[in-house]
Amino acid sequence: QVQLVESGGGLVQSGGSLRLSCATSGRIFNNYVMGWYRQAPGKEREFVAAILWNGLTYYADSVKGRFTISRDNAKNTIYLQMNSLKPEDTAIFYCAADFESRKVREGRPNYWGQGTQVTVSS
Repeated sequence: QVQLVESGGGLVQSGGSLRLSCATSGRIFNNYVMGWYRQAPGKEREFVAAILWNGLTYYADSVKGRFTISRDNAKNTIYLQMNSLKPEDTAIFYCAADFESRKVREGRPNYWGQGTQVTVSS
């Protein structure tokens, strides 16, 4: 059973920063594409960022230059560093994982985390 456990969400003022973490089981981590999605109230879940096993990264246009995805293979953990946060970034952020990059980037990964709430106040 693969588990993805997110942490790091919270309440922050506009312009502030947060770092999300997603820890997972070691047996999948080194071979899997990992990503982040978010779902704002009343909206569909949307792609935020993804990172391949070799470090190649993808970002949604709305977060480029503000968010950075990274992975620590020794800790089986990925991170999402979020800077210059805006009220429109308020959402539940979900970690995602799959062997196929396209499935992660297209919202069809095999594995999802439970989510962590990020709230940005104006």
